[in-house]
Amino acid sequence: MLTPRQGLPALLTLCLTLCAAFLAPSPARAAPRTAVRNPVVFVHGYNADPGVWGSLREDLRADGYADAELFSWGYGTHRSVNEVLAGQLGAYVDQVRRQTGAARVDIVGHSFGSLVSRWYVKYGGGTAAVAHWVSLAGPNHGTSTAWACALWDQACRDMTPGSYVVRNLAAGDETPGAVAYATFWSDCDEVVNPDDSVPLAGATNVAVGCLKHNDLLGDDATSAGVRAFLAS
Repeated sequence: MLTPRQGLPALLTLCLTLCAAFLAPSPARAAPRTAVRNPVVFVHGYNADPGVWGSLREDLRADGYADAELFSWGYGTHRSVNEVLAGQLGAYVDQVRRQTGAARVDIVGHSFGSLVSRWYVKYGGGTAAVAHWVSLAGPNHGTSTAWACALWDQACRDMTPGSYVVRNLAAGDETPGAVAYATFWSDCDEVVNPDDSVPLAGATNVAVGCLKHNDLLGDDATSAGVRAFLAS
C-alpha cells in the first residue's frame, strides 16, 4: 500500500496524462465534398434569342445553380453552321471556361442550335471542352420544313434533309468523344419533320410525348429530364 508521500507523484502523473489528452487538438474533420458542376451554355434556335431559356434557367437556379454558372449565347441565326456559327460558339465556350475556370461546360441547344453545337463538338474541338450535350427538338437528321426558306437562307439550307451539314454530322460516329449526349423529342413536333429526326445513335433519347416544337422549352417534365441528365 502506497503512503501519501509515495502516492503523490503517481497522482500528478495521472493528472498530467489526462490533461494532455483533453487539451490535445482533435483530428481535423475532412471538409464536405462539393459536387463538381459544369457551367451551362444555352444555344437557342432559328429566329430566336437567349430569352427563350427563361424557364429552364429558373429551374436550374432552383436546383442551386448561380447566375454566374448559366450562360445564354446569342447569335445571328441566318449564317452557315460549319463556316461561321460553330466557330463563334467555340470562341464563346472558351470565354466561359476562362471566366469560370471550368475545364468543361455543358451545352443545351434547342432546334437549330443543336446543329450548331453538334458541329462544334464533332469538328471544332468541342469533345475536349464539353461534358454533357443536350438537344431539345433538334433537326439532327434534317427537317423538310426547312425547304420553305432554303432558297434565300443559308441556315435553312443547312437544316434540310441531306444537306452538307446534316450528312457530315451523321457520318461515322454521331456521338463522338467522351461526351454524354441526350436528345428530347416530340411526336407532335410541327417544325421537325419527320419527328424521329431528333434521336441520335449513342445518345440517351427521350420521347416527351405530344408537345409542340417550342413547348419543350417550358415543359416541366422535359426540364426535369434535362436537369437529371446534367447531374448524371
